[in-house]
Amino acid sequence: MMKLSNMVKGLASDAVAKSLIQNWEHDEGTLMFWRASSNFVYAFENKQEKYFMRFSYDQESSIEQITAELEFMEYLKSNHYPCVSPILSVNGKYIETVQNSERTYFAVVFNSARGATLDENITKVQCEDWGSSLASLHQLSRLYEPVSTKRFNWQDILRKVDAVLQAYPDEKEAIEEIVILTERLQSFPISNCNYGLIHYDFQLDNIFYEEENRLFSVIDFDDAVYSWYAHDIITALDDFLDGDMNLDNHQVKSFLKGYSSVIPLSDEDINQFPYFQRFMKLYRFSKLLWSLEGSDVTDAPKWLDDVKLKFARVRDELRRGFQEQD
Repeated sequence: MMKLSNMVKGLASDAVAKSLIQNWEHDEGTLMFWRASSNFVYAFENKQEKYFMRFSYDQESSIEQITAELEFMEYLKSNHYPCVSPILSVNGKYIETVQNSERTYFAVVFNSARGATLDENITKVQCEDWGSSLASLHQLSRLYEPVSTKRFNWQDILRKVDAVLQAYPDEKEAIEEIVILTERLQSFPISNCNYGLIHYDFQLDNIFYEEENRLFSVIDFDDAVYSWYAHDIITALDDFLDGDMNLDNHQVKSFLKGYSSVIPLSDEDINQFPYFQRFMKLYRFSKLLWSLEGSDVTDAPKWLDDVKLKFARVRDELRRGFQEQD
């Protein structure tokens, strides 16, 4: 999630995207805006094949962390795990940089994922395949050793949350939640079997289903972080758990059945689930606070008011959750 003020600037013109795309082979006139969330994504074609260019500000990502992300993806791909691949630029680089008078941008291009997106009507079998797909990723993560920079870990995230909340001393319940979660998670055992580099956004908008092979092809590893594998499970299932950790939801049950068919889940893993849900909510709350900072933009586009209202509503719901928890 980026600052809304940055999103407004980035969407005011395609100039940055048009500058960056020159670093990759492409069919002229095919570049089009796709979406903006934690970064900007544009679709384009090269020899009539579809590709996606993702770019972000240096304020919101670093070249070292992007390098670590791509390295993990290449490792998964080399072990036949179905995920998209980064594409080399005409300069022989996976990451290209462009600077303007205000800031530096980092761009990466990926091929398209095979398969179709699924929604909340996902079937029992598809849920099982979703769970087994995440478990297969975790199996490979157990053996992964980065060559260069490591991705951040869960403690780095809580430090980022703390840094945001320093500017909001009245958010006492959220600040207390950092202390509780840090202490609790530090007591969780860590081993190669339960902890490693996780995707951390293995939700339905980031996976594409190939019905004939019963395989999911995975995109968007830019949130990858070192944490417990159980943390990845809870983040993936967020839309189906509701606010009260509803493990009886039939889609949740099917997902966990599929996961357990590859990696058995212990009682200890399941007992940790509520803390990872709390972590997820706290992190989301801090990202919303940060994103809304400085969002009173002059001559703002019409869409900004709608997004601000939506963000503020979710922020307030999360705040109430901390207060009720307390």
